[in-house]
Amino acid sequence: MLQNAMPALLLLALMVGLAFALKWARRRLPGIAGHSGPALRVLSSLSLGPQQRVVTVQVGEGAERICLVLGVASGSVTALHQMPLPAELPATPTDTQAPVGFAARLSQLMKAPHAPR
Repeated sequence: MLQNAMPALLLLALMVGLAFALKWARRRLPGIAGHSGPALRVLSSLSLGPQQRVVTVQVGEGAERICLVLGVASGSVTALHQMPLPAELPATPTDTQAPVGFAARLSQLMKAPHAPR
């Protein structure tokens, strides 16, 4: 029985080793997985229908960054608006302010489980 399973186990070990080797090479070797375009970050997304969305995307870094408002449908992306972003984003709400929404309240309670409610 072990004789029949040995080739399958060796092939499985070879495939797992090959996957780890490719992952290592992807991180270590230049140009294989290089990100050559501008830095992109999705700021928000709003679904308008089953296949339509409005997405805001930050393009670039530092002082050159801009915000694009894109209309995304099946098979097409349309630029709706473009605006520069300020150098610094407004400060995030502190813990002294009341949390907004269920997720904020839950995260606040999970940080301090023994705090008065």
